[in-house]
Amino acid sequence: MPRGTKNKSVNHKKVIQERSRLMILTKLASSPVKKMSFTDLKETLGFTAGNLSVHLKYLEKVGYVSIEKRFEGNKPLTTICLTDDGYRALEEYLKEMEHIIKSLKESGGFYE
Repeated sequence: MPRGTKNKSVNHKKVIQERSRLMILTKLASSPVKKMSFTDLKETLGFTAGNLSVHLKYLEKVGYVSIEKRFEGNKPLTTICLTDDGYRALEEYLKEMEHIIKSLKESGGFYE
């Protein structure tokens, strides 16, 4: 996985808790090689090309994904890779969510 370049001025929890970005990072993390083509990611998540592009640019800006553009034969191929920073940030976010859910269950809250 590419290393990434963590932007210290960004609230990383806010980056991930946005639903579309969480879906993108989760999908990339669940891929055996931690990367997918733009087209596969778009079709799997059901996003429009424009919507996916906007979120990917932001995730790239904060260092959570890297975007590689090349040609395969005569066709352009864009590959999105989850960076180490992106993987760690997702992992931390999911651990925090698990803790919140566990606390809610233990408190006898509405969650079963």
